[in-house]
Order: sequence, then C-alpha cells, then structure tokens
Amino acid sequence: MLSHVLVGSNDLERSKIFYDAVLGVLGAGEPVRHVTDQGKARYFYRAQGSMVGICEPIDGEPATHANGGTIAFHCGSPEQVQAFHDAGVAAGGTSIEDPPGPRAGSSGAVYLCYLRDPDGNKLCGIHRPA
Repeated sequence: MLSHVLVGSNDLERSKIFYDAVLGVLGAGEPVRHVTDQGKARYFYRAQGSMVGICEPIDGEPATHANGGTIAFHCGSPEQVQAFHDAGVAAGGTSIEDPPGPRAGSSGAVYLCYLRDPDGNKLCGIHRPA
C-alpha cells in the first residue's frame, strides 16, 4: 500500500550513518543521493519493494519528528529485530521503551524493538511469526 516514507533531518550525514546501519540490516544497499532544485539534499534507500528517504526540509524550517508517529520495519526473525536495534544504537540512535523482546499483541505474540533516530523519529523493528 505504501510507496515510500520520507523523514526530515537536521544533520543529513549523521542521519545517513544511522540509516545505512539499520536499513543495511534489512538488505538496503547504498542510498541514491538527490539534490532538489532548491539545493536540498536527500538520500533514498530501496529494499524489498519499499523506499525510505531522509531529507533536509525543502521549506528551510528545522526537521521535527511526529509526536505519536512510528515507522515500523518488518524483520524476518527475532535475531534481525535485535540486529536492527543494535545497529541503530551503535550508529547514534536511542533505545526507547522496553528492551527488544516478545510482546503480546491482538494478533498474537510479536518480537519487536523501538528506537529513535538521531533526529527523534520513532522507529520499530518487528517480527510477526507466520
């Protein structure tokens, strides 16, 4: 259903280090760099039919995170959830809420983690058993 997700950054190169790490765990390679007509840079990562972008806000205002918003990434196993989390923390992210682990949900048990990227965007790595 989704085409892509784009998050703003106040330090694009710092964010690239973070997203290289966490999205690399999910199979994304080196991102494509694009510069807008306004001179604002952005990076686009592709993997498994999806795209994630990080950008300098085109309007020139500071990037802010969505209060109440979460971007969740499908992981193929609990081990991949842990690797996603650990890569993010090692690359400047912050672990939040409970440590990575199983959670009981309305659709059965899931294994997940939550962290914030260097600009405060909330991310989730999640594995739902088949």
